[in-house]
Amino acid sequence: MSSLNERADRAGHAASAGTGTGGAAEAVADLDRLILLGIADDLRRRTRLNGAGAHEPGAVADDLEAARRHRWIAGHWLAALHEAGLVSRDPAGRYHDLRAPRRAELAAARARMEAARMALGYPPELAEMMLRSLRLLPGLLRDEIGVQALLYPDGEPATADAVYRDNVISRYLNAAAAEVVREAAGRATAPLRILELGAGIGATTADLLPVLAARPVEFYLFTDLSPFFLDTARRRFEAGFLRYALLDIAHDLPDQPGELDLVVAATMAHNAPHVGRMLDQVAALLAPGGRVLLVETVREHPQSLTSMPFALSPREGDGPPERHDGRAGTTRTYLRREEWLGALERSGLRVEVDLPRREDPLTALSQRLLVATR
Repeated sequence: MSSLNERADRAGHAASAGTGTGGAAEAVADLDRLILLGIADDLRRRTRLNGAGAHEPGAVADDLEAARRHRWIAGHWLAALHEAGLVSRDPAGRYHDLRAPRRAELAAARARMEAARMALGYPPELAEMMLRSLRLLPGLLRDEIGVQALLYPDGEPATADAVYRDNVISRYLNAAAAEVVREAAGRATAPLRILELGAGIGATTADLLPVLAARPVEFYLFTDLSPFFLDTARRRFEAGFLRYALLDIAHDLPDQPGELDLVVAATMAHNAPHVGRMLDQVAALLAPGGRVLLVETVREHPQSLTSMPFALSPREGDGPPERHDGRAGTTRTYLRREEWLGALERSGLRVEVDLPRREDPLTALSQRLLVATR
């Protein structure tokens, strides 16, 4: 791997120093277990799985009074519970023998959650969101409560920052990404042209803009599907080269072939219906030597099961988000690391940065920085 990979890794670890990550795998497992037990307890109390017989996921969704667009989530949860050994599944895909947690087991899992949070350097807001999501499951499933109520309780951004910025893996990845941008700015012979896709709350943007402050930048186009995030960014950031635009990556990207020096997509590229097609479009936007910078989750951890699926449910229909790549026909949200590497290569993009390193304890958190060059 390139020397850029090494410099980005050092920058990431410098930004996340002070948090011991040696027990990261165990801490992640504890947080995952808490959510799985919480879901199992909710299904015990509110569905026919508390009795005898084997049942289709659709029947469980009926018991949960799930809104039409969220009905697929019941089957997604059951598959995760089955993988964790908390429910059995017969050859016909029906579920039975739910192993509901005892009260003492739930209490012990909540107690371990605090230790796990501290071990991972997570702020209290992140753990509070996890517990709040379990309490709000009925309203979330009925679509009476939106996922923004989890990320912005009382309209405050602290929880969203905890999820996307103020935690050890985000500090590492954002600092490593900033080092990549610093290197790109240092070798540029003309003002940079940058596009950020699905920028959201600007969690990664906030680390990239200071690197660019003293550099020649023609424009930094901050895009998102939601006007809410564009308005938030206008209030938060002051760089004169920033521009803003609504953009849905499920449709065509901007028509600027061969003009961009950098395309940033942090924790959002998996939302594309076909990742390969999206990367082909991104590659076409890049000037020779231009880069795409991805921050991506490469495994769905159970701790996100009570939040992320509700954000992904399509506005219409009763199935999972539409996918036309290797996830087609499944409820998978994320691509694995190997799938991303293959997709980048097939789009004519050479991977220069792939972090964290395989032996790094941070790999337990299953988020990565991937940077590739046209």
